[in-house]
Amino acid sequence: MIASPDFAHLTPDEYLKQEAQSIEKHEYRDGDVYAMAGAVDAHVTISLNLAAELRQFLRGSGCRVYITDMKVRVESINRFFYPDVMVTCDPRDQETAAYKRFPKLIVEVLSESTEAYDRGDKFADYRQLESLQEYALVSTKRQRVECFRRGENGLWFLQGYGELASDRTFTLESIGFTGEFATLYEDAIA
Repeated sequence: MIASPDFAHLTPDEYLKQEAQSIEKHEYRDGDVYAMAGAVDAHVTISLNLAAELRQFLRGSGCRVYITDMKVRVESINRFFYPDVMVTCDPRDQETAAYKRFPKLIVEVLSESTEAYDRGDKFADYRQLESLQEYALVSTKRQRVECFRRGENGLWFLQGYGELASDRTFTLESIGFTGEFATLYEDAIA
Protein backbone atom coordinates (compact mmCIF):
# COMPACT_ATOMS: atom_id res chain seq x y z
CA MET A 1 0.00 0.00 0.00
CA ILE A 2 1.13 3.50 -0.78
CA ALA A 3 -0.03 6.59 1.12
CA SER A 4 -2.15 8.60 -1.26
CA PRO A 5 -1.41 12.33 -1.57
CA ASP A 6 -4.83 12.82 -3.19
CA PHE A 7 -6.72 12.99 0.10
CA ALA A 8 -6.20 14.85 3.36
CA HIS A 9 -7.30 13.29 6.65
CA LEU A 10 -10.93 12.25 6.01
CA THR A 11 -13.94 11.23 8.05
CA PRO A 12 -15.57 7.92 7.07
CA ASP A 13 -18.39 9.78 5.30
CA GLU A 14 -15.92 11.95 3.37
CA TYR A 15 -13.95 8.84 2.40
CA LEU A 16 -17.07 7.08 1.12
CA LYS A 17 -18.05 10.12 -0.97
CA GLN A 18 -14.54 10.46 -2.42
CA GLU A 19 -14.28 6.74 -3.08
CA ALA A 20 -17.60 6.69 -4.95
CA GLN A 21 -16.13 9.20 -7.42
CA SER A 22 -12.59 7.84 -7.59
CA ILE A 23 -11.23 5.83 -10.51
CA GLU A 24 -8.70 4.14 -8.21
CA LYS A 25 -9.55 2.11 -5.11
CA HIS A 26 -8.30 3.22 -1.70
CA GLU A 27 -8.28 1.60 1.71
CA TYR A 28 -9.06 3.72 4.75
CA ARG A 29 -7.27 3.53 8.10
CA ASP A 30 -8.60 5.93 10.73
CA GLY A 31 -8.67 8.98 8.46
CA ASP A 32 -5.69 8.10 6.28
CA VAL A 33 -6.28 6.90 2.74
CA TYR A 34 -4.02 4.47 0.86
CA ALA A 35 -4.07 3.77 -2.87
CA MET A 36 -4.28 0.10 -3.79
CA ALA A 37 -1.95 -1.43 -6.35
CA GLY A 38 -3.29 -3.35 -9.31
CA ALA A 39 -3.29 -7.15 -9.30
CA VAL A 40 -1.55 -9.64 -11.60
CA ASP A 41 -3.21 -12.35 -13.66
CA ALA A 42 -2.81 -15.21 -11.15
CA HIS A 43 -4.24 -13.09 -8.33
CA VAL A 44 -7.32 -12.07 -10.32
CA THR A 45 -7.87 -15.57 -11.72
CA ILE A 46 -7.70 -17.27 -8.32
CA SER A 47 -10.06 -14.69 -6.78
CA LEU A 48 -12.55 -15.16 -9.62
CA ASN A 49 -12.31 -18.96 -9.50
CA LEU A 50 -13.04 -19.01 -5.77
CA ALA A 51 -15.84 -16.43 -5.93
CA ALA A 52 -17.55 -18.35 -8.76
CA GLU A 53 -17.39 -21.60 -6.80
CA LEU A 54 -18.68 -19.98 -3.62
CA ARG A 55 -21.49 -18.19 -5.47
CA GLN A 56 -22.70 -21.48 -6.90
CA PHE A 57 -22.34 -23.26 -3.56
CA LEU A 58 -24.18 -20.60 -1.55
CA ARG A 59 -26.98 -19.92 -4.04
CA GLY A 60 -30.32 -19.85 -2.20
CA SER A 61 -28.71 -19.94 1.27
CA GLY A 62 -29.21 -16.29 2.18
CA CYS A 63 -25.44 -15.76 2.14
CA ARG A 64 -23.84 -13.36 -0.35
CA VAL A 65 -20.42 -13.54 -1.98
CA TYR A 66 -18.54 -10.36 -2.83
CA ILE A 67 -15.30 -9.81 -4.70
CA THR A 68 -12.66 -7.09 -4.87
CA ASP A 69 -14.89 -4.06 -5.45
CA MET A 70 -16.91 -4.40 -2.23
CA LYS A 71 -15.56 -2.80 0.93
CA VAL A 72 -15.69 -4.26 4.42
CA ARG A 73 -16.03 -1.76 7.26
CA VAL A 74 -14.33 -2.45 10.59
CA GLU A 75 -16.26 0.16 12.50
CA SER A 76 -14.70 -0.38 15.93
CA ILE A 77 -11.28 0.76 14.69
CA ASN A 78 -12.40 3.05 11.84
CA ARG A 79 -11.19 1.02 8.82
CA PHE A 80 -12.38 0.15 5.31
CA PHE A 81 -10.74 -2.61 3.25
CA TYR A 82 -11.35 -4.29 -0.11
CA PRO A 83 -11.04 -8.05 0.53
CA ASP A 84 -10.43 -10.25 -2.50
CA VAL A 85 -13.43 -12.44 -1.58
CA MET A 86 -15.90 -11.98 1.26
CA VAL A 87 -19.00 -13.88 2.38
CA THR A 88 -21.70 -12.41 4.59
CA CYS A 89 -24.81 -14.21 5.79
CA ASP A 90 -26.08 -11.39 7.99
CA PRO A 91 -29.24 -9.65 6.68
CA ARG A 92 -28.03 -6.35 8.18
CA ASP A 93 -25.44 -6.23 5.40
CA GLN A 94 -28.21 -5.61 2.89
CA GLU A 95 -28.77 -2.21 4.53
CA THR A 96 -25.56 -0.76 3.07
CA ALA A 97 -24.79 -0.79 -0.64
CA ALA A 98 -21.19 0.51 -0.56
CA TYR A 99 -19.75 -1.69 2.20
CA LYS A 100 -20.48 -4.67 4.45
CA ARG A 101 -19.98 -4.85 8.23
CA PHE A 102 -20.74 -8.46 9.20
CA PRO A 103 -18.66 -10.86 7.08
CA LYS A 104 -18.44 -14.49 8.13
CA LEU A 105 -15.52 -15.30 5.81
CA ILE A 106 -12.78 -13.12 4.31
CA VAL A 107 -10.27 -14.43 1.78
CA GLU A 108 -7.12 -12.60 0.69
CA VAL A 109 -5.11 -13.85 -2.28
CA LEU A 110 -1.49 -13.15 -1.47
CA SER A 111 0.87 -11.07 -3.56
CA GLU A 112 4.53 -10.34 -2.90
CA SER A 113 3.86 -6.68 -2.14
CA THR A 114 1.02 -7.28 0.36
CA GLU A 115 1.67 -10.70 1.91
CA ALA A 116 3.26 -9.41 5.13
CA TYR A 117 0.48 -6.83 5.58
CA ASP A 118 -2.27 -9.41 4.88
CA ARG A 119 -0.77 -11.77 7.48
CA GLY A 120 -0.03 -9.07 10.04
CA ASP A 121 -1.75 -5.72 10.50
CA LYS A 122 -4.68 -6.42 8.18
CA PHE A 123 -5.44 -9.72 9.91
CA ALA A 124 -5.21 -7.98 13.29
CA ASP A 125 -7.72 -5.41 12.04
CA TYR A 126 -10.06 -8.07 10.60
CA ARG A 127 -10.05 -9.89 13.95
CA GLN A 128 -11.96 -6.91 15.39
CA LEU A 129 -15.00 -8.04 13.37
CA GLU A 130 -17.11 -10.05 15.81
CA SER A 131 -18.93 -11.75 12.92
CA LEU A 132 -15.73 -13.04 11.30
CA GLN A 133 -15.34 -16.79 11.77
CA GLU A 134 -12.65 -17.55 9.20
CA TYR A 135 -9.83 -15.74 7.41
CA ALA A 136 -8.21 -17.57 4.50
CA LEU A 137 -4.97 -16.75 2.73
CA VAL A 138 -4.41 -18.19 -0.74
CA SER A 139 -0.93 -18.40 -2.24
CA THR A 140 -0.27 -17.38 -5.84
CA LYS A 141 3.14 -19.09 -5.85
CA ARG A 142 2.07 -22.64 -5.00
CA GLN A 143 -1.14 -24.50 -4.35
CA ARG A 144 -1.62 -23.63 -0.70
CA VAL A 145 -4.51 -22.30 1.39
CA GLU A 146 -4.14 -21.27 5.03
CA CYS A 147 -7.34 -20.94 7.06
CA PHE A 148 -7.39 -19.09 10.34
CA ARG A 149 -10.52 -19.95 12.33
CA ARG A 150 -11.96 -18.37 15.44
CA GLY A 151 -12.48 -20.97 18.16
CA GLU A 152 -15.25 -20.98 20.75
CA ASN A 153 -12.92 -19.29 23.23
CA GLY A 154 -12.19 -16.45 20.78
CA LEU A 155 -8.68 -17.69 20.03
CA TRP A 156 -7.67 -18.16 16.40
CA PHE A 157 -6.12 -21.35 15.10
CA LEU A 158 -4.55 -22.22 11.76
CA GLN A 159 -5.17 -25.13 9.43
CA GLY A 160 -3.09 -25.38 6.28
CA TYR A 161 -3.98 -27.15 3.06
CA GLY A 162 -1.63 -28.03 0.23
CA GLU A 163 1.31 -28.79 2.47
CA LEU A 164 1.21 -32.49 1.59
CA ALA A 165 1.44 -33.93 -1.91
CA SER A 166 -1.78 -35.83 -1.19
CA ASP A 167 -3.76 -32.61 -0.48
CA ARG A 168 -6.28 -32.17 -3.28
CA THR A 169 -8.93 -30.22 -1.38
CA PHE A 170 -9.33 -27.43 1.16
CA THR A 171 -12.22 -26.61 3.48
CA LEU A 172 -13.78 -23.30 4.44
CA GLU A 173 -15.50 -24.49 7.60
CA SER A 174 -17.35 -21.23 8.28
CA ILE A 175 -19.63 -21.90 5.32
CA GLY A 176 -19.28 -25.69 5.04
CA PHE A 177 -17.49 -25.54 1.67
CA THR A 178 -14.90 -28.01 0.40
CA GLY A 179 -13.06 -26.94 -2.73
CA GLU A 180 -10.58 -28.58 -5.04
CA PHE A 181 -7.16 -27.13 -5.69
CA ALA A 182 -7.52 -27.96 -9.39
CA THR A 183 -10.54 -25.67 -9.63
CA LEU A 184 -9.14 -22.92 -7.40
CA TYR A 185 -5.92 -22.70 -9.41
CA GLU A 186 -7.38 -23.38 -12.85
CA ASP A 187 -5.56 -21.19 -15.42
CA ALA A 188 -3.60 -19.47 -12.63
CA ILE A 189 -0.37 -21.38 -12.05
CA ALA A 190 1.64 -23.03 -14.82
